[in-house]
Amino acid sequence: MNFKVPKGTQDILPGQSEKWQYVERVIRDLCDKYRYNEIRTPMFESTELFQRGVGDTTDIVQKEMYTFMDKGNRSLTLRPEGTASAVRAYVEHKMFGQVDQPVKLYYTGPMFRYERQQAGRYRQFVQFGVEAIGSADPAIDAEVMALAMDVYTTLGLKDLKLVINSLGDKDTRDAHRSALIAHFTPIVGELCSDCQSRLEKNPLRILDCKVDSKHPAMATAPALTNYLTEGSAEYFTKVKQYLDVLGISYEVDPNLVRGLDYYNHTAFEIMITGDGFGSITTLCGGGRYNGLVEDIGGPESPGIGFALSIERLLLALEAKNIELPTENELDMYVVAMGEEAKLKAVELVSTFRAKGISADMDYLDRKMKAQMKAADRAQAKFVIVLGETELEEQVVNVKAMKTGDQTKLEFGQLVHYVLENK
Repeated sequence: MNFKVPKGTQDILPGQSEKWQYVERVIRDLCDKYRYNEIRTPMFESTELFQRGVGDTTDIVQKEMYTFMDKGNRSLTLRPEGTASAVRAYVEHKMFGQVDQPVKLYYTGPMFRYERQQAGRYRQFVQFGVEAIGSADPAIDAEVMALAMDVYTTLGLKDLKLVINSLGDKDTRDAHRSALIAHFTPIVGELCSDCQSRLEKNPLRILDCKVDSKHPAMATAPALTNYLTEGSAEYFTKVKQYLDVLGISYEVDPNLVRGLDYYNHTAFEIMITGDGFGSITTLCGGGRYNGLVEDIGGPESPGIGFALSIERLLLALEAKNIELPTENELDMYVVAMGEEAKLKAVELVSTFRAKGISADMDYLDRKMKAQMKAADRAQAKFVIVLGETELEEQVVNVKAMKTGDQTKLEFGQLVHYVLENK
């Protein structure tokens, strides 16, 4: 059998995994500075959680979820996104009862959606996301957007554009919904089958359709911002004021809607502009989801969050020719010539590692020249060669690979020397 990786997935091999690790370290450090704490949730949940949390009219629920019946005849789904699981955990563990609110969480892990594979888009993909649950303060909206922007700028990306919109409150959405239905009903036959079914169920999502995005009716559709209630307009104004205070540039797009049903008030996307990135320009998306906690069985607890694809982030870095500092130099490589020397090499390598020194040796019994080449490929800082003479005299020459300088040391001096000079 010639087994291959399943379609829509990928193997992340050494040489690439170091880039992932660096990005994840940057993300963890930023979350620590912003005081967001990590949460880890199961990779599968009750299917109903996503139907209620994500919305049964969304493409994710209708077309893209990996759903199965377990042996207990329960319908389970591989998580397609992280917010519903985080909110479920917030409710289940009564985090709403904590003194300090909002509860600020972040997660990084695989998500699953059955969609057409293309550059930066996979059926199993890794998402980083944050959720701030328990506050309706527009200042936390600005903080969440600032954190999202910081991820990209810290990694060296420029040409970024923050696009924002207000989806308003329930009264706003109801008024806008009626206006959208009146606007699209006369030409509904010209729209795709998905949009035709959305007209009565969730007409706002017609504006998010990729198939009909060029239809003339899209350009003339009533803007949601024209229907904002006084409270919603005031909230959006405050969000913009906080972004101004933070020095974060933004663009208001009245047609920006998010593909998940739970969003209200603030919605945003971070896009990358300029050459070299291809057709997928949206790097990150998020927004406020007041009401989602109640839908999942908890008390009133407004929240806001975002999620971004690590794959798409790495693709952007590659397109912009940004090299990540992923060098993985080896401190010490031990070359052993003969069985007795190999025994000593195993002992020394173990001692080095126990003292915090990265060390390696040959396990193929190759000749000295081949072992030296292996040390060079491993970017070893120091190399020692063990043979009969070294074992008899209990001394060894330590070679600094960059300069070629050699220092004769007793075995007992090696650890101190490497720690001082690495």
